[in-house]
Amino acid sequence: MHHEATLIATVAMGFVLAFVFGFAASRLRLPPLIGYLVAGVAVGPFTPGFVADAALAAQLAEMGVILLMFGVGLHFSVADLMAVRRVAIPGAIGQIVLATALGAGLAMVWGWSLGAGLVFGLSLSVASTVVLLRALEDRNALDHPNGRIAVGWLIVEDLVTVLALVLLPALSELLGGRPDPHATPGGSVLLTLGITLLKVAAFVALAVVLGPKVVPWLLKQVARTGSRELFTLSVLAIAMGIAYGSAELFGVSFALGAFFAGVVLNESEFSHRAAANSLPLQDAFAILFFVSVGMLFDPSIVVREPFAIIAVLLVIVLGKSIAALGVVVALGYPVATALTVSASLAQIGEFSFILAGLGKSAGLLPQEAFDLILAGALLSITLNPVCFAAVDMLGPRIAAVKSIRNYGARRLAALQTQLTMLRERTEAREEARSLQMKNLVDLFPIFGHLDHQAREELLVLFQPRMASPGDRVLRKGDRPDAAYFISEGAVQVDVGNRTIRLAQGEFFGEMALLSGERRSADVTAVDFCKFLTLDRRDFRTFLGRYPQLRAHVGELAAERARANRAATEAAAATS
Repeated sequence: MHHEATLIATVAMGFVLAFVFGFAASRLRLPPLIGYLVAGVAVGPFTPGFVADAALAAQLAEMGVILLMFGVGLHFSVADLMAVRRVAIPGAIGQIVLATALGAGLAMVWGWSLGAGLVFGLSLSVASTVVLLRALEDRNALDHPNGRIAVGWLIVEDLVTVLALVLLPALSELLGGRPDPHATPGGSVLLTLGITLLKVAAFVALAVVLGPKVVPWLLKQVARTGSRELFTLSVLAIAMGIAYGSAELFGVSFALGAFFAGVVLNESEFSHRAAANSLPLQDAFAILFFVSVGMLFDPSIVVREPFAIIAVLLVIVLGKSIAALGVVVALGYPVATALTVSASLAQIGEFSFILAGLGKSAGLLPQEAFDLILAGALLSITLNPVCFAAVDMLGPRIAAVKSIRNYGARRLAALQTQLTMLRERTEAREEARSLQMKNLVDLFPIFGHLDHQAREELLVLFQPRMASPGDRVLRKGDRPDAAYFISEGAVQVDVGNRTIRLAQGEFFGEMALLSGERRSADVTAVDFCKFLTLDRRDFRTFLGRYPQLRAHVGELAAERARANRAATEAAAATS
């Protein structure tokens, strides 16, 4: 049974040990990420005991990469990046160049090839978004201008990483690695690179043009079913489908496809719901990704190459930090801001592993380089709280120095104003959405008992309609098509010789939908009217999910039916 359940054994041991070591890391006030990596080391081939299936772990890791990149795209904010673009874009690019040069120089000293040095240096230059966000949240600094600059900086690094993941296979042969399997046979490197860029451009254009039209429409159709598991499945299908399709049809990496799937979904009104529903699976596969990375680590390198590990750690913690510090100050921002950004970048994580894995598969990086990168990640993440503590200690002392106290203060104040305006616009949109749901209940008290999720679903299902005075909204004898909720104006309902006036906040058309019979009355607009309508399928589906609402609507419909019958009988008796 053990040999027949390799996948179950790999996943089970990965999760169990990741939980044990992750919980231990958390108790030691370290990021759980360290525990996940240690769990991978424990089930890897370089340590005694249970050894997980490396091939299966690699495929699970690929799914982890896809969902990690999908999450990055799903939370990618153009507005946030544009707010800090003047410091984040030139700063991140400058810091990446300097840190890559340091890493490549170190690799050249060890006798590695230029290609290995570039990939190695690039892997050391990009910090972990997961670690950074956790550190800023713990310090309540996420909404501070310094924190926003650090996050924008990391967004630029993520984008550079995505670009590197696209270009690295095309440049692999030129850098001394294996040729790109998607390359044109007999073609030059420039031709391969050009074709790669054209494919990427075609994919991006298709995603940007069709994605915002197709994806929101598809999610809306799924949301109309009312099935939460089907909605979650649709989000994952979009992420995995676009990632796989982009690789098969355009030859781009899974990572790029998943990133743009997240970006496209981010523009949809369902982005928050999609993020919430897919987060558990993203977390699960991200954990398996870190476990699989840990499996590739040979712990003996700590004994074999202690000075090399120290050199790598110095590049990550000091080299990157000093480079970032100099760039931020040179761009005219305060030293306190530069110190915060420097501490934020003094570690490496998931994107370093992805780059290193790609470099290794392309034949550019030796196993030793991968081990050094992983060792540098473990140690730098562990030491990152120390870096922030050092910033807390140095900050007040720097503020006391008159010559640099006010340096960059005006530029930071201008950024603060811009970020405040952006936050106010975001809060205004959220308040508008909340107000919309509140107004829904104020206008139609019948929906008052519905929870937040149900009201959001209802807003998605509603279709607006309008009518001018004298327009016939419903005709007696017609087949029922929808229920009408009056948001503005008034209508006149004619049943036999009885006339009823319905105004804002009331509804009509539900009786035929519940009974399945034809319309029993004429309804005419007597004012300029705006309606929120639920078509027959949505009306029945929504009421089916909320029995209390169905019972309430049914009672009102039954009461109206009795009144209509009484009016009809009275009219017949009079005649």
